[in-house]
Amino acid sequence: MEIISKYIPARSLRCLAALAFCVLALISCTKKNLPKHLLPVPTTAMMLIGKKKMDLKAPIFIRIFKLESELEIWKRRKDGRFYHFKTYPICNWSGNLGPKRKKGDKQAPEGFYTVNEEQMNPDTDFHLSFNIGYPNTYDSAHKRTGNFLMVHGRCSSVGCYAMTDPLMEEIFALIREAFNGGQKTVHVHAFPFQMNQVNMHRNAKNPNYSFWKRLKLGYDYFELTRLLPVVEVCEKQYYVNVEWDGTKLNASGLCPEFTRPQLHLFVPTAGEEVLVSHRIVVPGIRKRIFRTKKLNPTKTNAFSKIHTFPQITTVNVNLVSRSDHIAAFINLTLPTAP
Repeated sequence: MEIISKYIPARSLRCLAALAFCVLALISCTKKNLPKHLLPVPTTAMMLIGKKKMDLKAPIFIRIFKLESELEIWKRRKDGRFYHFKTYPICNWSGNLGPKRKKGDKQAPEGFYTVNEEQMNPDTDFHLSFNIGYPNTYDSAHKRTGNFLMVHGRCSSVGCYAMTDPLMEEIFALIREAFNGGQKTVHVHAFPFQMNQVNMHRNAKNPNYSFWKRLKLGYDYFELTRLLPVVEVCEKQYYVNVEWDGTKLNASGLCPEFTRPQLHLFVPTAGEEVLVSHRIVVPGIRKRIFRTKKLNPTKTNAFSKIHTFPQITTVNVNLVSRSDHIAAFINLTLPTAP
């Protein structure tokens, strides 16, 4: 300090310090005055992106699990595969396990959906939101009605998935940056639960079971490959990871003769096994947590009222045991041309 003050008068030093303070204050003020849909990705999230060797503007993929009240965000890395970024608590959702069928049933959708930039809504009454794209082709083939089904803030839901406002700001910012990076469509897969064999067996008598077996195909494909599955609809059914002669599909009509491409299984890069299996679960309120001891998927009272998870937790995921997922592709019979 003595050396600096030797060449710079004390008055100038005070001026520089005051200027630095003003600059920092201006930056802070500017951030606070930004519209909520333009808020930057939080610093902690940016640090995690760097730690996981991701790119802020790289494409993302979203998975939703009703029973667990969880929303996952995955980001694509340079190898073309998707890697887990964070699991966020869903504060609230309405209805029960099972798909939405008609307007006014207050069911949150289940299925394979897509979001483009026009579906992002910064002017909602629910803080921030994006429309998940219900009804999709499958829903329309089954003449299901309803619209404006969202993921949004405010922790209040009538047929939607509701987050707390701070978490919705982070999710909105991550999607916005992916669109800014050139992503045209964000895929959103909404499931009734983590579609492992235990949960499937537990819900085998549910009237939605045959529908859930179709959703499990998309779940399994991603678990095996960390790639987005190709999902098509014909004969009013979802078909996953299929190829055909290019004939235009009719969602309600007969399927063409499908073939199934070879699976390109995901194998972590040497030295990254721990990084790949390490998952961040964000703390927060979950108002709909399923009580498995009194399992009854058709009744709302099968859910507890409120659970709070105050600390960030980490989960290590086993990437070795894959027979559960592979079996789904071996055992499913593909349609053949008439």
